[in-house]
Amino acid sequence: MKLNSNKVTVQKSGAELCEFLSDVKNFEQLMPESINKFELIRDNAFVFGLKGMPEIALEIKEVNSPNEVILGAISDKIPFTLTTKVDEIDDSSCKAEFLFDGQFNTMMSMMIKGPITKFIATLSENLGKL
Repeated sequence: MKLNSNKVTVQKSGAELCEFLSDVKNFEQLMPESINKFELIRDNAFVFGLKGMPEIALEIKEVNSPNEVILGAISDKIPFTLTTKVDEIDDSSCKAEFLFDGQFNTMMSMMIKGPITKFIATLSENLGKL
């Protein structure tokens, strides 16, 4: 299952945005208001919980500054990646979008498509407010 958020303009260079997203504690600023839990579990990993969804642990898999930051699920039970694609506009701004790519059976995909779409839309919206 592949989902994309809207592209948003961020008032940071691509390198600055990648550096911001490479520090996982900054993801707390991007989370929806319905967040129940946000906890750092390692320098490159965090766990979060939203109302009505199970807790999910993510870790940084790869950083290709200034173009992308890839997070991945720590658990094999819910295999997915969350990639932030960054397109630099100029020295002080860029466009960014979140790409969700998960390997789920049809039933699971139907159940999580709505919540995940809303989740990445909120991440994107909050990223645009930085």
